[in-house]
Amino acid sequence: MITTSLKDDAQIYTKEGSGTAAFSLIGMIPHPPVWENYPKSLESMPFFVYLRNTLFLCLMTVIGSVLSSAVVSYGFARIKFKGSSVLFALMLATMALPGQVTMIPVFSLFRSLGWYGTYLPLIVPAFFGAPFFIFLLTQFFKTLPMEFAESAKVDGANEWTIFTRLILPLSKPALATCALFSFLGTWNDFLGPLLYLSNPSKYTLAYGLQQFLSNYYVNWMQLMAAATMFTIPIVILFFFAQKTFIQGIATTGGK
Repeated sequence: MITTSLKDDAQIYTKEGSGTAAFSLIGMIPHPPVWENYPKSLESMPFFVYLRNTLFLCLMTVIGSVLSSAVVSYGFARIKFKGSSVLFALMLATMALPGQVTMIPVFSLFRSLGWYGTYLPLIVPAFFGAPFFIFLLTQFFKTLPMEFAESAKVDGANEWTIFTRLILPLSKPALATCALFSFLGTWNDFLGPLLYLSNPSKYTLAYGLQQFLSNYYVNWMQLMAAATMFTIPIVILFFFAQKTFIQGIATTGGK
């Protein structure tokens, strides 16, 4: 991807054939590098508009999925009520249901609500919890000593106070892991914007890259340049968040 983004047509489509150039070491190295592909790719599509839209969706889905999943997880992990095991099993069962099975009825539902063409189908579901995050946080909350909550209750704290002022501050690694998963999932999501967005001004980066494709010619150099700029932020994000990410996964379910 990176080497192709620094080539021109003559270097990609060689006389020997694109296959020969693609799988040879010499053919992998651009000579000379064509740095102009990067500014040209920014001119070929409203990159920063798509970036703004993507960051907005990422922010909303991270907030919605993490907060809603944390509330549900606290109920499963800390509050004993009749039928909790059955509800938790049903929640886990939804993780085994492929998205393709529910795609058409969910699309019909959102269209009947008048949400087609808006960000609501991509944002609202995040505020109803994510099964994987609920499972992850439930296992993490169970590892926290019950004595903390009991001491807080003696001091007069209610469940909401215990959740917000005691449990959440102790669960930063697990919450950061869920936030990272949610951010990466929304950043890389192509199918959601493809189904629900019809206005080009609302496209995300993942969907906006499709505009480089055509029936007759694909500008591979600029497409790879845009794809490289699309990939760099999540690589940097994971590089800086890897310690918290690994800590959140490693401590989940451990005593």
